[in-house]
Amino acid sequence: MTADYQPIPCAQHERLEFSVLRKIPLRLEFVEQGERRHEKVLPLDVNTRNGAEWLKFRREDGREMEIRLDTIAGFHELPPA
Repeated sequence: MTADYQPIPCAQHERLEFSVLRKIPLRLEFVEQGERRHEKVLPLDVNTRNGAEWLKFRREDGREMEIRLDTIAGFHELPPA
C-alpha cells in the first residue's frame, strides 16, 4: 500500500463489493479535490492498483469516475430505480 493510503474497514469493503455484484445504487459521500461531495451513483468495480483500493462508479449524468476508497466519508444503499 502507498504510504498515504489508509485501508477502509473490511465490512465497508465487503458492502461495496456486494453493491457492485448486485448493482445496488448508493448515496456516496466522498472528498474530491478537497471538496466534500454527495452523489447518487451506481458502483461498477472495486479493485486494487498502485498500492491503493479504488471504487469505479457511474454518476447520474452517465460519466464514469474512480476514487480511492479512503476518500469515502460514508455511503448507504438506495432502492433500485
